[in-house]
Amino acid sequence: MSLGRAFAGHSMQHKLDMAQKYGFRGIELFYEDLEHVAKTMPGQSSATRLLAAARQVRQWCDHRKLEIICLQPFMDFGGLLDRKEQKKNLATIELWVELALILGTDLILFPSSFLSATQLSDDMTILIQVFQGAADVGLKQTPTVRFAFEALCWGTRVSAWEDSWRIVSAVNRPNFGLCVDTFNIAGGIFADPAAVNGCTGNADAAVEQSMERLMSQVDPSKIFLVQVADAERLERPLNERHAFYNAKQPARMSWSRNCRLFYGEEHLGGYLPVKRILQTVFHGLGYRGWMSFEVFHRKLAESDDTVPEYFAARATRSWAKLVRDLSLERKLPRREFDHVKERAVL
Repeated sequence: MSLGRAFAGHSMQHKLDMAQKYGFRGIELFYEDLEHVAKTMPGQSSATRLLAAARQVRQWCDHRKLEIICLQPFMDFGGLLDRKEQKKNLATIELWVELALILGTDLILFPSSFLSATQLSDDMTILIQVFQGAADVGLKQTPTVRFAFEALCWGTRVSAWEDSWRIVSAVNRPNFGLCVDTFNIAGGIFADPAAVNGCTGNADAAVEQSMERLMSQVDPSKIFLVQVADAERLERPLNERHAFYNAKQPARMSWSRNCRLFYGEEHLGGYLPVKRILQTVFHGLGYRGWMSFEVFHRKLAESDDTVPEYFAARATRSWAKLVRDLSLERKLPRREFDHVKERAVL
């Protein structure tokens, strides 16, 4: 996804070529891309075409020695007041699990819902039960399919990592864990794109307190994925007079869709405390797993053929800086570091 949007004409194969060219070893598969490939597949039903697309994408990735580490996002999955829609989502999980197995990944990502409060229950017990149902579907598979739950900083009922962690703990399934996202953590407690200075009132203190809680509360074995992104500080508050303003989106959502950056891109306006969060996750909690650059940006929707390579080049520079800044090469034995280096993902 971070190499160009399918609807802008950026083909899956070209984006995979760029990921391979710039040294990455894995990708998160954006469902939008899978649907785009499915439109070219034969079949009488959308499910048949999606399954065929999954087989095709798996072949493309295998040819380039790229691992598919996640299928995402399954939007608005839990807590729906519309019970028919909730039941439909549970049935759709069966299809997503089948897609995951074909793709060769064992991970599906759930972001928290940002539907209106009138569409979502405020009873977290309902949300927990639905997630348990999904996890149980994954547990029946061989290999087991896991699920990562991510708190979006503009989520309606779940907007902080603490909220998502409480739900992960309550679901209490071995295959249901946490997605830690630097943008969504910092975007909720440090940054406020609608503020004049782009920050919350107690930004630095809030980050330090949050990291202390992360260290004391979270079981690192339950972190299934780490997503990394910074974002640009806006010159003007994101309100109705701003070019990025969308009356249908919270300010943080519009900011997220238009303004994310790769790690270490302060020269482009990056200002979030991404390094501080990653220090806690890697050196504090000892996380050793996949790390993904999840960078939404307005330029990804441009049809210019150079977009995928432009973003892939930026991503690989970001990765090199991240390794240096977090002392990963010095902290880990060479052989182990080589393994971690290969687990950067787009």
